[in-house]
Amino acid sequence: MIEIKNMKKSYELGDEIVHALQDVSLQIYEGDFLSIIGPSGSGKSTFMNMLGCLDIPDSGEYLLDGKNVATMKDIELAMVRNVKIGFIFQHFNLLNKLTALENVELPLVYRGLGAKERREKAAACLDLVGLNGRYQHLPTQLSGGQQQRVAIARALAGNPSVLLADEPTGALDSKTSNEVLQLLKELNEKGHVIILITHDLEVAKQAKRVIRIHDGKVFENGGDWFEPARIDQDGVKEYQRQ
Repeated sequence: MIEIKNMKKSYELGDEIVHALQDVSLQIYEGDFLSIIGPSGSGKSTFMNMLGCLDIPDSGEYLLDGKNVATMKDIELAMVRNVKIGFIFQHFNLLNKLTALENVELPLVYRGLGAKERREKAAACLDLVGLNGRYQHLPTQLSGGQQQRVAIARALAGNPSVLLADEPTGALDSKTSNEVLQLLKELNEKGHVIILITHDLEVAKQAKRVIRIHDGKVFENGGDWFEPARIDQDGVKEYQRQ
């Protein structure tokens, strides 16, 4: 579903050039649930922006369903974000003046769906995450866990193939975090690809695959050690122990 080849990204920081991503290659398959973990400054946020089509690399390829996202224009990237990717954020990013139902409807407004169809889809998504009795509640009337469920429902509203979750448990207590992780696992079982960004190794281990970023390079879990994730010329993933 996703194939990244030799992706590079650098930034100017004062007089210094920061190489945020260095020749990154990775494959993500249908049905995958992977976590991406790394400390501050590792390149984790940059990689998340690339995967979410919020930015484009300096060089390399990003193939999403066979199309090279790296060469797309802004309007094309916006369409990909609206159709292919659902975003789940640490601090929920809900609009406090809108009800739960209206928050979930929002991405469907940008798709041009009619009011009746929007409401039906939004209600179905809220039902899916266990909030069928909370349609008319404002975010301030919901617990942190319930707000995150609204955020997940909003991400699901457009039926994206990929859910990109940025620290989805970072603002939650341990019990609620486990509930959210269980919900993500259930969504993965229903066919959604889950990409979980986290700084917490215990959260990361809940995924099927653990990807570590360090100094702009990508490593995949291999038991007690990590190894670089590589793709050969035929597009077959190889692992080469560091």
